[in-house]
Amino acid sequence: MTVRKSSYRTLGSLQRDLARCRACAEAGFPLESLPVRAPHAAQRAYMYGQAPGIVEGEERLPWRGRAGQTLRRWLQLDEETFYSTFFCASVTRCYPGRAPSGRGDRTPTPREQELCRFWRDWELRLMRPRLIVTVGGLALRSLLGRADLTAAIGTRFEYEGVPVVPLPHPSGASSWPNAPANRARLDAALGLVQAALTELEMLP
Repeated sequence: MTVRKSSYRTLGSLQRDLARCRACAEAGFPLESLPVRAPHAAQRAYMYGQAPGIVEGEERLPWRGRAGQTLRRWLQLDEETFYSTFFCASVTRCYPGRAPSGRGDRTPTPREQELCRFWRDWELRLMRPRLIVTVGGLALRSLLGRADLTAAIGTRFEYEGVPVVPLPHPSGASSWPNAPANRARLDAALGLVQAALTELEMLP
């Protein structure tokens, strides 16, 4: 049964309730996992993606599949450094299942996104990150209200005073990074992330 308190004082308490959340399932949406969450270890950077994939749903840990491997390669971070640097969250927290077309995963509905926004808002309030990295178009739209992902890649934004750097989704099904102009945008964005992490002294 889903429990949502009116107020939280710690991320630990918030995460305990998140781990049991079934709000979308209780609303009738077909989910194929329990919530995926990253253990908090005093990270100061917040990574915000779309939704867990099938591997993440099975392991209940974020960025465990092939896309996560690509993302870490882009950022030039090993697994330990990646998870100690970024608190990994997503627009929705359960694996939504395959798309009806059979190609890729199902995009969470606006209602599912709304039901899950509670957790993101409290995470940002409690964590007070010093950097936010969005991954993919849905995360960018959810956080900043921007639909122009390609135009946003390589640019630094702000959310309530916190720097935000958008990245494309590292899905192997996407050919977006293969275009030379897009690769240049991606390289610029990755440079912004590295510069922010160095500036904020978040890398060892």
